Amino acid sequence: MPTPRAIPQFKIFDKYDLSGISVKDPGLRQVIFLEPKLILKSQGRNVQKFGQAKVNIVERLMNRLAVAGHRGKKHKIQKGRSTGKYSKNMKIILEALELIEKKTSKNPVEVLVNAIENSAPRDEITVIEYGGARYPQAVDVSPLRRVNLAIRWLIHGASDRAFNKKKTIAQAIAEEIMLAADNSGDSFSVRKKNESEKQADSAR
Repeated sequence: MPTPRAIPQFKIFDKYDLSGISVKDPGLRQVIFLEPKLILKSQGRNVQKFGQAKVNIVERLMNRLAVAGHRGKKHKIQKGRSTGKYSKNMKIILEALELIEKKTSKNPVEVLVNAIENSAPRDEITVIEYGGARYPQAVDVSPLRRVNLAIRWLIHGASDRAFNKKKTIAQAIAEEIMLAADNSGDSFSVRKKNESEKQADSAR
C-alpha cells in the first residue's frame, strides 16, 4: 500500500512561514487569516459577508496601502509611488517585511500580527439622537472592524512618516509596525487606539 504523500508547507512568497504564528487576542482569532498561499492575490473573490476575514492579513495590509491618503470624508495627498497596482504595492510591503526581519530577527508577519493586536481598539464612540439632541455613546467594536481600524491606522501613520520626508514608504511602514508591536507611544496607530478608548470611557 503506498504511503500518503505529505502535504508541502507553503511559505508566502516562498519567504515567510505562517505555521508557527498564533493570535493571542481571542477576539481577533477568527478574523486574522493566516492560511499560507504561495501568492497572496484574491482578486476580489471574497466579496461576500465577512469575506475580508478570509483574506490573508498581509494582503489586507497591501490593499489598504492603495488608499493610504483617505482620512474620513477628506482625502490627503499621498505618495505617488503607492498606486493601485498590485505588483508595486506588494513589492513595498515585502520590502517593509524584509526591513522588519533584518532589524528584529523575528518572523515579520508575527511582528505585524502583534502590531495589529496592540492597535485594535476595543471601544469607540458613536452619536445617538435622543429628544432632538445628539449624544456620544460608547460602543464595543466588532472584531472585523478592530482589525480594519488597526490596519488603516498603521498605513496612515506610515504615510505621515514618509510624506515629504527622506524616508521611503517601505521604511515608514516597517518603522510604524515595529513601534506598534512594541506598544510604543511613538506609534500613530497605538495613539489612535488609546484616544478612541479614552473617548469611549468618557462617554459612558
